[in-house]
Amino acid sequence: MDYSMLQHYWWLLVSLLGALLVFLLFVQGGQTFIFPWQKDITLQKMIINSTGRKWEFTLTTLVTFGGAFFASFPLFYSTSFGGAYWVWMLILFCFVIQAISYEYQSKRGNVWGKKTFQTFLFINGVLAPILLGTAVSTFFTGANFIVSKRAIFDFVDTPGVISAWQPFNGIQLHGLEAVLNPWNLVLGLAVLFLARTTSLLYFINNIDDKEADRRAHKSLLPNALIFVVLFVAYVIFLLTKEGWAVDPNTGIVSIEAYKYLHNFLAMPIVLILFLVGVLSVLAGIGITILKPSFRKGIWIEGVGVVLTVLALLLVAGWNNTAYYPSMADMQSSLTIVNSSSSFYTLRAMAYVSILIPFVLAYIFYAWRAIDIRKITRKEITTDDHTY
Repeated sequence: MDYSMLQHYWWLLVSLLGALLVFLLFVQGGQTFIFPWQKDITLQKMIINSTGRKWEFTLTTLVTFGGAFFASFPLFYSTSFGGAYWVWMLILFCFVIQAISYEYQSKRGNVWGKKTFQTFLFINGVLAPILLGTAVSTFFTGANFIVSKRAIFDFVDTPGVISAWQPFNGIQLHGLEAVLNPWNLVLGLAVLFLARTTSLLYFINNIDDKEADRRAHKSLLPNALIFVVLFVAYVIFLLTKEGWAVDPNTGIVSIEAYKYLHNFLAMPIVLILFLVGVLSVLAGIGITILKPSFRKGIWIEGVGVVLTVLALLLVAGWNNTAYYPSMADMQSSLTIVNSSSSFYTLRAMAYVSILIPFVLAYIFYAWRAIDIRKITRKEITTDDHTY
């Protein structure tokens, strides 16, 4: 594997981790039903335990995603995490309060009350998907930063600072300006309603209870419709907008009309992944709605979510595309070429990545062991080892 192939390989792995993370956000989506379903206390406890047994998977994937990004494309990590830190700090704060809430809501001596921690879970459920979706959307809409590698030799003003975040309309918002772009919010809201839709499919599969099944089916169609409308709107926006193309010989960045549409057409395998993913998402939802006894929609839809997000992230970085465009200075835009680690680092990590299938096998085993028995009212009311 030469240097270019390693760069493409690691963008593929990072994109796959990002796609898995979006699927696992069903934990956050499930938490948004804590208060709408609170009239039935036992049912509320059932959905908390259903998502509570999976929150570590989501958090671990988020940390792994960030670690892989840092190791393979450190300039993105230093630019985004170092400049847009308010967005990332809010995301991390959301996941911190989630972990605390699951562990302490039912602890003895909880002077804040169970509802306080359930409110934290609801906040995590709403904000985490929106903020993550908004952050990912900047891969297509751009961010406000400047990169100057010569600054590493500046020992006076800003010693060693390569990336600098620029003020937005004279105000330094450190990434929060992303929410002022309505299309970033469209993707953020699409991710939220996708997470809610996936969580409903998960409840149907994971909870053995007639009332839970009835409520999940009742909520599935409206949440799925909102997601589809938001997602279709964003895809139309993406395929018709300008993108940032990179000359492979000179590294010069320029604006190209319909760049992301061209990327799909130039990479037919990625286009097929995207179309199969979208159809799988719709199939998983549609079969579950039309056939109430069908309980495996989560797996059809889940595979579709992973394939769809993977394809979108691949068109953001492959085919000579700037995956993190700079709105302040076009030539500062980050690509998989100018932001990656050295050849030796990528090659060494590539050897380590051989272990990924074994990790995935362990996750499958652990998941199956946790879900081998469906959650029931009897278990929730008689088992002391519950959230």
